[in-house]
Amino acid sequence: MVTLSLLWLPILLSAVFVFIASNILWMALPFWHGRDYGRMTNDSAIQDALTNVGSGQYIVPWVDWKTQTPEQRAERQKKPFAFMYVRNPGTFAFAKAIGVYFLYTLIVAFFVGYVASRTISAGTHYLEVFRIVGAVGFMSFGFRGFPDSIWYGKPWKVTFKEVIDGLIYGCLMAGTFGWLWPK
Repeated sequence: MVTLSLLWLPILLSAVFVFIASNILWMALPFWHGRDYGRMTNDSAIQDALTNVGSGQYIVPWVDWKTQTPEQRAERQKKPFAFMYVRNPGTFAFAKAIGVYFLYTLIVAFFVGYVASRTISAGTHYLEVFRIVGAVGFMSFGFRGFPDSIWYGKPWKVTFKEVIDGLIYGCLMAGTFGWLWPK
């Protein structure tokens, strides 16, 4: 085992590398995630309808299935459902969001480092560190979209691209920890 205090540099650097890679994938490469979101034909009317809705997570229509008659339930199931996040313009600050996202990558790196510190001894060969940290990092980043595709209809194509993103992030973490692993 390795003490977690010896891993502060790989934790910090791997979070930085994942943060940079994420920003490149999401903002600098428009062909990758730029088309993940479709456009609705009447988006102005929808935006107008959401003007007075507070920031939050919503389902439309909101239905209590237990109190509905079978006829009402059948009628509701003929129309589309929407699962959405609404962000009020006055509550969004890009600088704050990107800062909180970096904190998220740092927290993931911390827990990946924790698992590594409990399972890998000092002096372990680079490839062994890479395998373990890479697997944990990949699991941390790569599988977060599956429940949304299963339950909410998120396109599988988008989820699979996020899996590839997770693989990249996991490899970046693995390489960083392998490079800086205590001897």
